[in-house]
Amino acid sequence: MKNRHIDTKEKTGLVLVFTGNGKGKTTAALGTVLRAAGYDMKVCIIQFIKGDIYSGEIDGIKKLGEDVEIHVMGKGFFTNKDNPSVYNEHKEKAQEAIRLAKEKILSGKFDILVLDEINNAVNLNLIDISQVIELIDIKPPLMHLILTGRDAHADIIKRANIVTEMKEIKHSYHQDIEPQKGIDY
Repeated sequence: MKNRHIDTKEKTGLVLVFTGNGKGKTTAALGTVLRAAGYDMKVCIIQFIKGDIYSGEIDGIKKLGEDVEIHVMGKGFFTNKDNPSVYNEHKEKAQEAIRLAKEKILSGKFDILVLDEINNAVNLNLIDISQVIELIDIKPPLMHLILTGRDAHADIIKRANIVTEMKEIKHSYHQDIEPQKGIDY
């Protein structure tokens, strides 16, 4: 099979959003990362919420080599915003992730920056929507920015070039089937 490269006339950095209540938002972002790695593009992934349980994606990303780096910044998923100490811990970690994202954007070293679960961080008030808008606004013209997580804010959707909503039709969780290694984590 002959390698064919499509050469676009005009290159531009896109803002992609993977959102919705269905499974596959991070997986879609990582599929894009895999494709980019095939073109020797430099990628940085920052996870905003995940971090309290192991996921195979971490070691899988490491196998892509030095062109793809991952930073697991979150303290894990949480639902109790009424506990101030837990909330403040999560907020502090999310603010660290935002600072790291800005640093990576301004470094000029990356073709793609993935901000995994950033929409959830906004929705949980761990970061402010204005912080995300600033990241979109300061992104270099050729950098692609991928934002994942449920409930993407309307201002993010408005600024995005591509928005995909994952819709749950059926999930094994509702059939009392435990999460499966390699599929769910």
